[in-house]
Amino acid sequence: MRNYFNFQGKTAVVTGGRRGLGKAMAVALAEHGANVAVIARNPEAGEVAETIGKMNTGFLYLPADLGNREERAGLIEKVRAHFGSVDILINNAGYLYCSPVLEYPLEQWEKDMAVMLDAVFDLTQQAGRIMKGQGGGKIIEISSTAAFQEGVGLIAYATAKSALISMTRNFAAGLARYHINVNAIAPGIFDTDINTELFSDPEALARRCKPIPSGRLGEPEDIVGPMLFLAGDQSSHVYGQTLVVDGGFTLK
Repeated sequence: MRNYFNFQGKTAVVTGGRRGLGKAMAVALAEHGANVAVIARNPEAGEVAETIGKMNTGFLYLPADLGNREERAGLIEKVRAHFGSVDILINNAGYLYCSPVLEYPLEQWEKDMAVMLDAVFDLTQQAGRIMKGQGGGKIIEISSTAAFQEGVGLIAYATAKSALISMTRNFAAGLARYHINVNAIAPGIFDTDINTELFSDPEALARRCKPIPSGRLGEPEDIVGPMLFLAGDQSSHVYGQTLVVDGGFTLK
């Protein structure tokens, strides 16, 4: 029986893969045999390097400020030069900045769009050109359920994540002929560093969980299965879709 989750011989790039959901996805890909390149702003790779370093696979860490166009230039080619191919790209890097809409600084808006929209477009193009020459590949854009609902104070984040869904569909339509699958994942609230305050307050956590059909918020491992599906051969006929991973919250 074919093992659809065997990624040996594949190379995956995960932006923002140093911690949180990015780290969970990077480690899972390595566990399934992929060489993994992580791109993040911090100059030190941290725990993700130690974890993947214990596995029988390759690891590359590229520190870069993805909001800086010059630092993004040629990043995916560096991975291809190191490992010989780029088969999977996961555009996960992002962050939250909160402010009332009328007080949201224009400079912050521009910074947010550079990281969460411009960088995704740029790296998707870079990977797409390499994958076209290789005969195919997988690209996964990490959106958010904030794309479907208003987020008080998260206007830039929500706007960027919403735009990513349209970007995903357009890239998918343009790259499908080259056997490049472009899809998106829209996570809900997960237990990661950016939500530490929520998860450390039992009463606030209970209130947040109450309207969710599954009765709980996400854990990092909850994104692994959906990611492996979209990154692997099982999704070879899936193009331009957004897989919502939120415990059923957006069903309402």
